[in-house]
Amino acid sequence: MTKVRVLVGTKKGAFICTSDEARQKWTIDGPHFMGWEIYHMKASPVVPDRIFCSQTSSWFGQVIQRSDDGGKTWDTPGSAAGEREVMFGMEAGESNKFVYDGVPGTHKFYDGSDVPWAFKRVWHLEPSLSDPETVYAGVEDAALFKSTNGGKSWSELSGLRQHTTGKDWQPGAGGMCLHTVLIDPTNEDRMWVAISAAGVFRTDDGGKSWKPVNRGLKSNFMPEEEAEVGHCVHRIAFHPSKPSTLFMQKHWDIMRSDDSADTWSEVSGNLPSDFGFPIDVHSHEPETIYVVPILSDSEHVPVDGKLRVYRSRTGGNEWEALTRGLPQEHCYVNVLREAMAVDSCDSCGIYFGTTGGQVYVSADSGDNWTAINEHFPPVLSVEVQTLK
Repeated sequence: MTKVRVLVGTKKGAFICTSDEARQKWTIDGPHFMGWEIYHMKASPVVPDRIFCSQTSSWFGQVIQRSDDGGKTWDTPGSAAGEREVMFGMEAGESNKFVYDGVPGTHKFYDGSDVPWAFKRVWHLEPSLSDPETVYAGVEDAALFKSTNGGKSWSELSGLRQHTTGKDWQPGAGGMCLHTVLIDPTNEDRMWVAISAAGVFRTDDGGKSWKPVNRGLKSNFMPEEEAEVGHCVHRIAFHPSKPSTLFMQKHWDIMRSDDSADTWSEVSGNLPSDFGFPIDVHSHEPETIYVVPILSDSEHVPVDGKLRVYRSRTGGNEWEALTRGLPQEHCYVNVLREAMAVDSCDSCGIYFGTTGGQVYVSADSGDNWTAINEHFPPVLSVEVQTLK
């Protein structure tokens, strides 16, 4: 029997929601890590009960948690129970490790240099498509790390941070965060990452070297609108059957690439606003995409106070508003970049969470919406598993 598991990260803990394929009645488990910000949770596609979780606090810093039983119990790989010194990575005394340095919200990565490099938090966790022990972590300030032992130790894929364009990267309003990691299912050495505000980068050799892939992006807040880097990319997505076709929600503009991100073209079409944060792709229809427009970069609320998801069945340009079951007056919530996901049930389910604490689901590709819960803390991320 098919079961759906929704992983919800919030500003005050993690929640796990489960239902059958009808997706009408939900069991809610949590909060886990009450009071902590959960920036992201994601499960291994190889071992579905293995879930990685980014737990962070402005005072205690960053912890990576892992569950091997679907979220029933959790532990911190590589650290002794209750230990706060080694928050993320190798055992104390080794030369290549993360540590919390005592300053609230900061950490140091010791890479063998005389001066350790500080980072703030882990924004995104991306498990390998084939190996349950391998997982990637995107952090702020922008860098990419990899663990090959289930989160016990980590090493930086330093070719990205040390790219020649690195001097031109700037933080967006939410920080200089590496918030998206996409792995090509046909070739796991090929990955894309998105950084705010730098743009999209691709590796074809497993992270040794990286190439900026932002041709076609225009950002009028930069001195050179079509510069190689510096663009504020909010989210990128693709369908696993067509990894060379990518879709982007940018800081203004919905973009599309059909050549693995070498070039981009705008597909904002008839949207009421092309500013927003999330974007996702229907699990069975590679040309069906979803966005949640908001008013502007300074006014993070729905246009006209109406919460509307927009769907394009043509890969962009032609968009329709999906409103049935969503509040259509006096609604002033936002939907953050990690807070939309899809399931792979026969009738594709679409999910999103809001800064007002609502998590909505549509079990029919967006035509009708219901609330899983309307009273979570502000939602930072939503991920979905389809368990068969």
